[in-house]
Amino acid sequence: MEFQKGAILILSGPSGCGKSTLLKEVYKHIDDYYFSISTTTRSPRVGEEHGVDYFFTSKEEFEKGIQEGEFLEYAKVHDNYYGTSLKPINEALNKSQLVIFDIDVQGHDIVRDKLNSIVTSVFITTPSLKILEDRLKSRNTDDIEVIEKRLKNAKIEINSVDKYDYFLVNDDLDEASKKLVSIANITRIKASLFDKELCVKDWLN
Repeated sequence: MEFQKGAILILSGPSGCGKSTLLKEVYKHIDDYYFSISTTTRSPRVGEEHGVDYFFTSKEEFEKGIQEGEFLEYAKVHDNYYGTSLKPINEALNKSQLVIFDIDVQGHDIVRDKLNSIVTSVFITTPSLKILEDRLKSRNTDDIEVIEKRLKNAKIEINSVDKYDYFLVNDDLDEASKKLVSIANITRIKASLFDKELCVKDWLN
């Protein structure tokens, strides 16, 4: 009997809440995972690499992919497209890997709708809107107009927290990362991942 299955772990939350930093801590404690790299039409930020941080593409190429059904999910955020290619996801799931997504609320809803039985989701945020604003400003990566857009979007996204399995406030990095590691470790043993008839048959033999 196979005791661990391929599964999906979705992380969502406003830009600046610390998802990337938390994931770096999680990777130190879990193995056999695949991080889903999104495809986007936005321009690379300083230090970002194609195929590492994102797959960067044109609006025309992205919309062609939409028409050909190449994306598991996609959304338009801050006037740019973001999406997830199906091929590497299916390959990772077939290898019983944990597929980790860092996607927005729109993307979460689409993946949840299509693959609900294998999805575990976590909404991550800062202790308050003011702390989020301070973090975004301290990054020095976006101008004030972009920051205001992100804050406006965060106010909308927080209202979707009840759609997620877990709610994680990233106040203390060490504490938050321990909680996220625990969630990641149990994701692939959820009962909904297993075929009941097969489990009973194997157990009885």
